[in-house]
Amino acid sequence: MREGIKGKVVLIVGGAGGIGSAAARALAADGAIVAVADIDEKRSALLVQQIRAEDRDARHYNVDVTRKSDIERVVNTIVADLGKLDVLINSAGVMLIRPMAEVNTEEWETTIDLNLKGTLWGIAAALPVFLRQGFGHVINLGSVHGLKVFSPGGAVHSASKFAIRALSEGLRAEMAQHSIRVTSITPGAIDSGIQNKTTGTDSARILEIYKKAISPTAVARAIVFAIEQPAEVDVNEIVVRPTEQLI
Repeated sequence: MREGIKGKVVLIVGGAGGIGSAAARALAADGAIVAVADIDEKRSALLVQQIRAEDRDARHYNVDVTRKSDIERVVNTIVADLGKLDVLINSAGVMLIRPMAEVNTEEWETTIDLNLKGTLWGIAAALPVFLRQGFGHVINLGSVHGLKVFSPGGAVHSASKFAIRALSEGLRAEMAQHSIRVTSITPGAIDSGIQNKTTGTDSARILEIYKKAISPTAVARAIVFAIEQPAEVDVNEIVVRPTEQLI
């Protein structure tokens, strides 16, 4: 167990699979009390069952990240049951790749609702708790497509990830005086399963890039590193991608 992790209450939104699942396992192994919130309740329950089988502390909650009230309910329940919330990890998201000329507004809405609004709703629910406590840590999962636009096909996806990066930077500047830390985790090609849910006429390019994908545990290690730092240290951004990835 790590002293910087032990006993911390960590909520992972979108925690049932991929990076969220890897983070839940790693943090629980290091002594955190892990709360897995996801729309896929069966996967959440199975993950928590597996973590508990190793004598770790974990619980699961059903949540739709596009519904602000869902996340508020989960945060309020955690604080009522455990007395605090130390860390919020916003890891829910989608990657829908399609040229703008196809004008698929349903996919645009889904991208913004899940990637950006879902992150905002998590922050909206946790921030009042953090401000009352006088401590807290927001970790937002972005993408290397928020550093450089993935084109053609990734304009809207990149827009959502650029927005998350800007949101993280702005939030950090505002929360520094309140002893609330903010970290932006920026993954490259990670074998999280998100590539298999990619739709659109340019999705084949994503699948080609993801042939070099690395394990979600690589990102989980970065998350653990950010959390375990002493309170006076704020790790603002970590980029994690395959050595061979150029984008």
